Amino acid sequence: MTSKWNYLSPTFEQETIESALTEQFPNCPAVSHLLVQRGITTKESVDKFLYPSMNDLHDPFLMKDMDKAVNRLNIALGEKEKILVFGDYDVDGTTAVALVYKFLSYYGTLDYYIPTRYEDGYGISHKCIDYAESVGVKLIIVLDCGIKAVEEVEYARSKGIDVIICDHHVPDEVLPNAVAILNPKLEDNPYPFKHLSGCGVGYKFMCAFMQSNGLTNRHELDALLDLVAVSIAADIVPMTDENRIMTYYGLKRLNTNPNVGLKSIIKICGLANKEITISDVIFKIGPRINASGRMQSGMEAVELLVTKSFQEAYEKGKNIDQYNRDRKELDKRITEEASNILTDRGEIVSSKKPIVIYNKDWHKGIIGIVASRLTELYCKPCVVLTLANGLATGSSRSVQGFDIYKAIDSTRDLLDNFGGHTYAVGLSLKEENIPEFTRRFEEYVIENINKEQLTPEIDIDYEINFSEITSELLGYLKLFNPYGPWNQKPVFLTKNVYDYSTSKLVGKNQEHIKLELVDSKSDKVINGIAFNMSEYFDDIKSGKPFDICYTIEENKHKTNGAIQFQIKDIRFSED
Repeated sequence: MTSKWNYLSPTFEQETIESALTEQFPNCPAVSHLLVQRGITTKESVDKFLYPSMNDLHDPFLMKDMDKAVNRLNIALGEKEKILVFGDYDVDGTTAVALVYKFLSYYGTLDYYIPTRYEDGYGISHKCIDYAESVGVKLIIVLDCGIKAVEEVEYARSKGIDVIICDHHVPDEVLPNAVAILNPKLEDNPYPFKHLSGCGVGYKFMCAFMQSNGLTNRHELDALLDLVAVSIAADIVPMTDENRIMTYYGLKRLNTNPNVGLKSIIKICGLANKEITISDVIFKIGPRINASGRMQSGMEAVELLVTKSFQEAYEKGKNIDQYNRDRKELDKRITEEASNILTDRGEIVSSKKPIVIYNKDWHKGIIGIVASRLTELYCKPCVVLTLANGLATGSSRSVQGFDIYKAIDSTRDLLDNFGGHTYAVGLSLKEENIPEFTRRFEEYVIENINKEQLTPEIDIDYEINFSEITSELLGYLKLFNPYGPWNQKPVFLTKNVYDYSTSKLVGKNQEHIKLELVDSKSDKVINGIAFNMSEYFDDIKSGKPFDICYTIEENKHKTNGAIQFQIKDIRFSED
């Protein structure tokens, strides 16, 4: 599918601000431009961005209900009540449970509970509350879910159990009658940053607990920032403000003295003695933790993350690694089955109609990944459904700029349950409601989506010549880390480049191009890799000029830190 390249030249106002910042980066005008693009326009904000500080985290008591949550927790600990820490079965939920459980275990008696996808379903349940009652729990701390658990919280109250909800999902108008609800997305919540992960909300809760008790030694809590960083990366929340700060220090922890469970995963996936980046968390560490909840039980992930024994962690890590291998095989098979079904339908590819696909035999733990892959492949909002516990249960994913939560919400009278974010929603409904749900969901999307949102786009940050690409620029780009939503890795554009005559096909099936390029304005040769772009090879070797958009990477296999490109797209100049 052909991508649209988006490049907006800076406005006069932006150029003026860039000029003011240039004295800080006299040899790298690209840096000033990239900062202004991100809304960073003063020396103070530049310093805060490039050199994150824990001192810039917000006061946790700015969050609505934080005082109530801390007071109830202090009572529970003071009266030696048993506390149950409950969380979702994904990476965000399991890291949140591990963080709160590990930290509060210094001060009281705790237990934890992670539901299973097939037996319990999503969120807090009667089964969990009955378990809590049976073991004498008086307080449940719910993490990364619970914002819609109105009936379940009432059930807990009827058992004499209080509930504190720490969530970051979109709330309904009616809220649970909990002791406290910590959720920055509540409309009347004055907290200045709205995009914490579920684990991030749990971390802020623990910060407030420390503050209320005059605990100034933050070592035990900040030692858990690696868990927060993993949650932020895996849950794809904006990499700005507090998330950027916590991830920055969490990555430092991952690279120096990680959690024992994470250390075992790092060894198993081949990252030991290497610099761990946000990409490693997203593509290697996160999927393995997630695989536990997808394939078996998220309880195993928490057990991994709270153990103090490396040998025990390593054995659990090997189990989880096998779950991830199994998940990959299922993911590939189900995605192929779904793609074949859509190919047979035909009209899906060319119309504004979104994707809704159902197969009662698909694995519930995989359908979220399949929805993501189909959305990426067809550039359409997508809902994938399977059958679990007598209900059609599914996951949805969206394209950039389209709010799929609102689309799902428009069908809420047909649903048994739903919840999530702008770009990802989980849902369940009766099997007989699928046809009407499909009709109304398609109708909403067709009426509200823009044609541009159905075309894959590449946002280009800066047009540059090879002569401007220096080790100094690479050094500044490293300071833009950690990358993520709202702080994506910069994409550069260079026009009229040529093969240096040494480019070649590589890969098992010769599907990639290893490039050596020069541009029309300098004699500088820079290497690059273009994955799955072999169809361009003959034209490149013919000597035709072409334009490239790419990210700038450090070739870590080179001892001198050589620069290389990762090509995102190629367009021949005459086109």
